[in-house]
Amino acid sequence: MTGGAHHGRRVVVTAGADGIGKSIAALLHEEGASVCIADVNEQQLGECQAQFPGMICRRADVADVSDVDAVFDELLGEWGGVDALVNNVGIAGPTAPVEEVTAEDWERVMRVNIGAHFLCTRRAVPAMKSGGSIVNISSTAGVMGYPLRAPYAASKWAVVGLTQTLAMELGERRIRVNAVCPGSVDGARMARVIAAESAARGIAEQDLRRAYERQASMRTFVDAGDIANAVSFLISDRARLVSGQVLCVDGNTETRTL
Repeated sequence: MTGGAHHGRRVVVTAGADGIGKSIAALLHEEGASVCIADVNEQQLGECQAQFPGMICRRADVADVSDVDAVFDELLGEWGGVDALVNNVGIAGPTAPVEEVTAEDWERVMRVNIGAHFLCTRRAVPAMKSGGSIVNISSTAGVMGYPLRAPYAASKWAVVGLTQTLAMELGERRIRVNAVCPGSVDGARMARVIAAESAARGIAEQDLRRAYERQASMRTFVDAGDIANAVSFLISDRARLVSGQVLCVDGNTETRTL
């Protein structure tokens, strides 16, 4: 594209080959940004490459420092810098009482859900020579408790803490840092979460789905496109003084208990 709200902006989106990440990458690409998605799923990366000509699609585990370095080294060689980073990567982790969560599960969730944000941010910040924007995808579980999901909730609270700390640290460098907290986003991932919770609680999946809808004042699941719209705004010039904020896109979640 030669125009659009993000023309000339260079953006990295982690876990951008599917779900929320793909919706974000697709919208920013449509709005004129140069987009690189980093994801572990080679098949989905290939599909994105075919669907979005000109988009950079790289296989990378962004919780692995060597993979992150390889992606950013390539981008700096090709782009010369980065204007925005969307730290979208995250995994659901186990659905279980805390005493049944293994140390390995805990460490894996933390490594991906907060460790990857750190690794990508530490490479992106020096590349934002003229300022920029970082959007960290957290969750409504990052601002309230979430029974049976201790590793996930703890990691998402950590994302909010990292966001607010970096907003303070990087403000004088004209780098804005914000967090988006999606509610229950409809799609394959939410279906897996409901299935796991159904097994753990012994509650029918259709009853759980209705319970999740009742958690929000607007009684609805969120569409991935709603999250993409929020990210597009936060990295745009329209949000030039928006930093250190936690934006819940969730229909007003009232509780995370069922």
